[in-house]
Amino acid sequence: MTAPIETAFIDANGLRFEVDMCGTGEKFALLLHGFPESKHSWRFQLPLLAELGYTVWAPNLRGYGHSSRPGKVADYRLDHLLDDVSGLIDAAAARGHKGPVTLMAHDWGGVIGWTYALTAPRPIERFIVMNLPHPHLFLKNGRTLAQLKRSWYVFFFQIPGLPEALFKARGADAIGKAFYNMAVDKSRFPEEVLAHYRKNALLPGAMRAMINYYRANFRQNPYQHVWAEPPKLDIPTLMIWGEEDSALGKELTYGTEELVSDLTIRYLPEVSHWVQQEAPETVNAMIKAWLEGKPVPQAGTRGKLLTAA
Repeated sequence: MTAPIETAFIDANGLRFEVDMCGTGEKFALLLHGFPESKHSWRFQLPLLAELGYTVWAPNLRGYGHSSRPGKVADYRLDHLLDDVSGLIDAAAARGHKGPVTLMAHDWGGVIGWTYALTAPRPIERFIVMNLPHPHLFLKNGRTLAQLKRSWYVFFFQIPGLPEALFKARGADAIGKAFYNMAVDKSRFPEEVLAHYRKNALLPGAMRAMINYYRANFRQNPYQHVWAEPPKLDIPTLMIWGEEDSALGKELTYGTEELVSDLTIRYLPEVSHWVQQEAPETVNAMIKAWLEGKPVPQAGTRGKLLTAA
């Protein structure tokens, strides 16, 4: 029987977080979503991790959904986002979930996750990251013409007010299209899923908060030195990458093995940036094998599962 997903509010780091929870195991997993997503993006992974013996929390990050929404651009700086992760881990420990922590992250959650793993404010036992490169490689290789073309929206987001207005127009139609148009298998994004993300974006102040992640850290990255000269990461790391990512090129992953001592990378051909939502069966099989210490399977066309590596 699949473990149920329940939603609760957790106080952490002076804020209140809306959190999807699943499982009652001794191990603890914290899942960090990306832009313009929400905790809903982990709907396929929550029950899997519960089945594997985890207590799993997938919060709406600050500014998203019904989590607290600080008003200043600087409130979304990376140091505050890392403090949120520490606060949530501490809140879980206070509730009795004191087991080893697995951190799983995608997109903007991956920015937070990589930086958290590299700086280790709290011990992390395992790290799983999807479609977000090691920050050192992004700094080193993210200024190519091809990648700058993919990252055009980061510069657009620096304009005050205009991005929010365009994203919220016509019932946040652009939010729905961001998922649907980027996806390869569009059947994975039916109307009810797109409606969820549009509704979240239309909450008062939400769209501004979501875009403030880009503004705050474009202006000042307090971890620039860590990204530029990172320590070698000793935490066992699984990277899963949808190859048809129109925002981040696959080439940004090349060289990760030199920066992480225990690394497993799996690519999913013909799968988009939204990898864990678009190919959940394959992604879950990879996660399960890796967490159980078994050979992690490879993916073939359309991200379909192949035999174990």
